[in-house]
Amino acid sequence: MFQTLKAQAPDKILSLMQAYKADDRDTKIDLGVGVYKDASGNTPVMRAVKEAERRLVAEQTTKAYTGLAGDPAFADAMIDLLLADTVQRGRIAAIATPGGTGAIRQALEMVKLAAPGATIWISNPSWPNHASIIKFLGLPLREYRYFDEASRGVDFDGMIADLSTVAEGDVVLLHGCCHNPTGANPTLDQWDQIIATLQKVQAVPFVDVAYQGFGDGLDQDAQATRKIAAAFPNVMIAASCSKNFGIYRERTGILMGIARDADEAKLTQANLNFLNRQNYSFPPDHGARVVTTILTDPALRADWEAELEETRNGMLGLRKQLADELRQRANDDRFDFIADHRGMFSRLGTTEAKVEILRADHGIYMVSDSRMNIAGLNAETVPILAQAIVDAGI
Repeated sequence: MFQTLKAQAPDKILSLMQAYKADDRDTKIDLGVGVYKDASGNTPVMRAVKEAERRLVAEQTTKAYTGLAGDPAFADAMIDLLLADTVQRGRIAAIATPGGTGAIRQALEMVKLAAPGATIWISNPSWPNHASIIKFLGLPLREYRYFDEASRGVDFDGMIADLSTVAEGDVVLLHGCCHNPTGANPTLDQWDQIIATLQKVQAVPFVDVAYQGFGDGLDQDAQATRKIAAAFPNVMIAASCSKNFGIYRERTGILMGIARDADEAKLTQANLNFLNRQNYSFPPDHGARVVTTILTDPALRADWEAELEETRNGMLGLRKQLADELRQRANDDRFDFIADHRGMFSRLGTTEAKVEILRADHGIYMVSDSRMNIAGLNAETVPILAQAIVDAGI
């Protein structure tokens, strides 16, 4: 049987990680993998997470299965964090998933159940796994314009023009905040226009929220998602706890399905439960219980929010420092967009050949499309990167 298998293309980011590890230069800089790192190059366990885990170890009396949808308290806590009181709780179905990727996969499986002929629209560019999963499931896929290579901002006119052609019932995947891979995000006024366009064509929004708290703050980063949730009868939302709680390996995510009313929500919940059963039966619980413990304890939540703010402000500081260094070294303002972008990533908007120059000549590793992880920098490496960018003629 196995002899009939075909070789699969290697994951570009994982291949980049391997190349970085094999590089013996002391000056090498890893800006590829999407993991937060502190100034020492470590991915720390957050204080509130450590305390929540300590309590769980001390107090937990069983490792028995949770329900197919996961612990209801986790869903309640995450819905409150992301949506607040935007939508009545009775309209929302939810399942815990193995990370944000698991939530995206289950959402797309739901599309296959509910509307198998629907086309999935994603931004160009988008997180590569979006297209990969859509294609693997055999769902129709189209792209809408998003990034302006010249300004390194949102190609808003192109985006609206493309979204205006979406067919009724098609699913439009949107990044709720901190767009990956570009770091460029619509303004709130632009989000209003996006929503109006999708309402006109009667599309179904599907929001991916992987970086809440990494952009402009917890509530600010949720504003676009809340606007969307309030504006449509049906919305899917995939949220990840990997970045803002720093629990990458615990694979903690959630998929929310907003229905027209309570009866439709019950039907939606039953189908989400069914999909969990088909794919992995019961979702992971440890990370979900850690998150629930933090979000429902005022002291832990306050400490978590404080540390998350430190992380967010640290990345904003690195953005400003890099933009300033580049302005000084390049003697113009063409890199000021880096300070305007939000989240972990920015896309330089250069060629694969120049990205290769950065790797070969300077030991700087970023994805071939010029996406760089700002959180992979520190105050000492920013000037090194700035000079390398100028020397490479970017």
